[in-house]
Amino acid sequence: MRLHGLLSFPLTPFTGEDKVDLSAFADHVERQIGWGPSAIFVACGTGEFTALSLEEFRQVVATAAEVAAGRLPVVAGCGGGPQLAREFARLAAESGANGLLLLPPYLVVSTPAGLLRHIAYVADATGLPLVVYQRANAVLDTATAVALLDLPTVAGIKDGRGDVDGMLRLVTAVRTSGHPRAAEFGFLNGLPTAELSVQAYRAIGVDSYSSAVLCFAPDIATTFYRAVSAGDLETTQRLLKEFYLPFAALRDKVPGYAVSLVKAGAGLGPVRPPLVEPTPEHLAELKSIIERGRAAL
Repeated sequence: MRLHGLLSFPLTPFTGEDKVDLSAFADHVERQIGWGPSAIFVACGTGEFTALSLEEFRQVVATAAEVAAGRLPVVAGCGGGPQLAREFARLAAESGANGLLLLPPYLVVSTPAGLLRHIAYVADATGLPLVVYQRANAVLDTATAVALLDLPTVAGIKDGRGDVDGMLRLVTAVRTSGHPRAAEFGFLNGLPTAELSVQAYRAIGVDSYSSAVLCFAPDIATTFYRAVSAGDLETTQRLLKEFYLPFAALRDKVPGYAVSLVKAGAGLGPVRPPLVEPTPEHLAELKSIIERGRAAL
């Protein structure tokens, strides 16, 4: 499962009665697929993985797999402690997922060697390709990144740290390792509002990225992706100035807005705690930023 290009991370809608709205979710996934991402990642960070019960997780993954119907890979989040992460992984496989995104282990900080043990432990639970999400307490070094090549189902690394120098070292170590899987191993830019860093990451050989903006302003997200891919610097800079930089500044005002602001922009209902809803003032600002972005198209 070598991923490329623009990646979608659908939201998980909840009803006013705090139930997963599977009908709204199915519609959302279908709309996302219509914009042409190379894969969809469901029940991950933007999809509020940590807020879902095991049964809700199963329903979300199964619904996404049914809607996708083989048109593109469906990747499901898994995480928590090692046993719970394995349980989520097995449930994702049973529900029709084509791959897994392994979120950082819950609370525990260890060494890169300890992290490698955790990754191997979860990867062993299924035969699905697994992408390791590097962020927070899950930080790889070059030796550990190369060691991942010996785990046959580990397909890549998604970076959420933003250390371009560190990521360059991982990419170089893997690509020059001489390992038979070195060329096929994937690297993804998974930073919040990854469009701000896409040019830097492309320069080190990471051209695939997640786009939360695709969830609520897909016309802007896909235009930006096409501009970056084509080397259209004028369009890229115009959208950065008029939309992405103002959006990122608003997102940074409140912890958790990377999810709740995106969900509000998409009109897909409330978020679960500990996330908080955007204020009316911030919603008005978001609306203005989206209008500026569309005017810049």
